[in-house]
Amino acid sequence: MDKAKKLKELIQGNEIIVMPGAFDAMSARLVEETGFKALLATGAGISNSQLGWADVGLTTLTEITQQVTRMADATSIPILADIDTGYGNAINLIRTIREIERAGAAGVQLEDQVAPKKCGHFSGKDVISKKEMVYKIKAVVDTRNNPNFVIVARTDARAVNGLDDAIERAYAYAEAGADVTFVEAPRSVEELSKIASELKGIPQVANMVEGGLTPLLSAKELEQLGFKIMICANTALRAAIKGMRTALAKLHTEGSQTGLGELICTWEERQTLFRLHEVKELEKRYLHFEE
Repeated sequence: MDKAKKLKELIQGNEIIVMPGAFDAMSARLVEETGFKALLATGAGISNSQLGWADVGLTTLTEITQQVTRMADATSIPILADIDTGYGNAINLIRTIREIERAGAAGVQLEDQVAPKKCGHFSGKDVISKKEMVYKIKAVVDTRNNPNFVIVARTDARAVNGLDDAIERAYAYAEAGADVTFVEAPRSVEELSKIASELKGIPQVANMVEGGLTPLLSAKELEQLGFKIMICANTALRAAIKGMRTALAKLHTEGSQTGLGELICTWEERQTLFRLHEVKELEKRYLHFEE
């Protein structure tokens, strides 16, 4: 299956795409198992889970590519890979696209921040010029091997130059070849509405960050405004953090696992998720032989 083509078909479809973030192969498989049709390989989530640090541009191309490779191997749904600023200028970006496409991503999310970037809902950001980002997008268009490979161009200019500049940039990025544009961190429903109306005809991303700068709307509400993709980049990660803390605190306090039944998955659920049954079938096929 051409996952890039599948993602493009979803974007061209009639319904909004709810795209949770995954940070490793396990979380990616859980996203698919739950029934979502696509996922985001979240840069923030990978930084948090693999490095133990905040989303401030510490991850490398190699680290992101490794996680995307594992996610793609563990799932069958399209993956949109968060590649931050592309790990350099347009020339560096050429290598990034080659590597991330080989890793199995169906598309990329590329942003116009100055490197090292920061989470879109952090303060202290800055952006490169609109012209430089336009040429970076052109480099992606010219480099991608699969013409269906999706380009999501994100602008963080709302926090730096205001909403009008961010919308102007998004339009220019679409003109340069981006399939989808993403104005990060609008501050109100009115701003969300303005983005969708002024960029009508260009598929738009809304980033729903619990506790972030943008008001939380449902997928239905965003669809009514005119958005095409709703990303929930770190909902799963934050649920995992809370769940692990709760179970570990109980274990630490009580010194026993007997009271953890409601806090952890069953043995059977774990082995099913990680497909022990498939391993056993392979063992029967290839390891049970006689000399």
